[in-house]
Amino acid sequence: MVPDAAQVLRFRAEQAASIPDFSTQSFRKGDSFILDFGGHRTGYLSFDLRTVGREPDAPARLKLTFGEVPPDVAEPLHPYDGKISEAWLPEEIITVDYLPQSVRMPRRYAFRYVRVDVIDTSPGFSVRFANVRAHAVTSAGPMPAPIGATPRRKRMDEVAMATLHDCMQTSFEDGPRRDQRLWVGDLRLQALANYASFRSNDLVKRCLYLFAAYCDKDGLVAACVYEKPYPRYGGMHIIDYAALFNVTLRDYVVATGDIETGRDLWPVAQRQLELLSRWISPDGLFLDPGNMWIFIDWASKLHKAAAIQGLLAFAWDATADLAARIGKDAEAGPIRARTKAMRQAGRAAYWDAARGVVTSGPDKQVSWASAAWAVLGGMLSPPEGRRAMRGALDDPQALKPFTPYLYHYVVEALVTCGEKKRAGQMLDDYWGAMLDAGADTFWEVFDPANPLSSPYGDIHVNSYCHAWSCTPSYFLRNGIL
Repeated sequence: MVPDAAQVLRFRAEQAASIPDFSTQSFRKGDSFILDFGGHRTGYLSFDLRTVGREPDAPARLKLTFGEVPPDVAEPLHPYDGKISEAWLPEEIITVDYLPQSVRMPRRYAFRYVRVDVIDTSPGFSVRFANVRAHAVTSAGPMPAPIGATPRRKRMDEVAMATLHDCMQTSFEDGPRRDQRLWVGDLRLQALANYASFRSNDLVKRCLYLFAAYCDKDGLVAACVYEKPYPRYGGMHIIDYAALFNVTLRDYVVATGDIETGRDLWPVAQRQLELLSRWISPDGLFLDPGNMWIFIDWASKLHKAAAIQGLLAFAWDATADLAARIGKDAEAGPIRARTKAMRQAGRAAYWDAARGVVTSGPDKQVSWASAAWAVLGGMLSPPEGRRAMRGALDDPQALKPFTPYLYHYVVEALVTCGEKKRAGQMLDDYWGAMLDAGADTFWEVFDPANPLSSPYGDIHVNSYCHAWSCTPSYFLRNGIL
């Protein structure tokens, strides 16, 4: 790995040896090397450890560092000062007592690169590595052939499919490196891409039932579910994710025609509306209780009132549609009426018709999130939506998204309000910038203006294969863009 300030992630890979050459090399205390597997893998590592020199009179101690991107293996992971557990850092120290020996690492990793540092052997022998293998695991079927009107779009679809593929395990994981668990917000976007690609619809169904089974005592859907060593309640809640459970269920019924599952899980969907309604005024305006997590995006300065209002109206509308599709017409009517009130309340509170922008908070913040969710929530007419989206996107002071998750909804809002050309350009500019940076799977967070930023305080715990970034395939494979 060579430091290179011209690279987005500050390093470039240069081949130092071919695989045949590597198989003849031996390594002693203080030596290190980096292996490039040529693409992202979720799985296990194995190798044969052999010796050169006298009979081994000591164990071999090795440090292995697994990297999704070059900085993971090109620079030290310590000292670590991130906001989440240091245990997520992808490194292991192992001691191999008896040599020669075949070694299979017991943990599953997400990686393209593996750095091996020889901590020690003994002065009389060195070690040689042979038959190094990455054993990839996924529950996805064969990779579909990439599609796209241009080579760049085809590559974008290929990388998006690789991202989804490596996140599909016994559930739709958010990231195979971190957090390795099921989140509602990620699931919704993964499922949309899945319906247009792998069509592992039973996996979506399983995830929906996991969320339904492990709600809190009142029935509020958890933001995430832990699956290993056994399925259990995730213990945290996000208002927008609870609402998006209903949207994900509706999407599933539309994609699969599985009315039976829609009916079976309808009480869970109903309960989300009942519980979330505690924080919605009689005239339809969401009132932040102050003790619940509202996500929308990782952008730290984002004021979320307008966005959550639009998102909840979006979810209420999807729930009414779900009710109609599963034969619950009596329930659909009141939900539609409530949706209308929420739209009107949101419009009155956040739409600045004179300026043509959606604002949020006491400082009248303009953000891409507020505009996008106002459009998706039906708070604005199509001409107003176009004006609002242009007003936000053309304002250099407007707060931009920090994640591909929110960028998806911005693209979706542009399509919804008739700005299809601009939506396609955003796809090319944003996800294309990750391609230009060398991504072979798409990333959890990416700020083009500050690509080394992290919501966790250290890029080495960022996930560089992350579920919510896979939706270029949704737009491309459905012919939307």
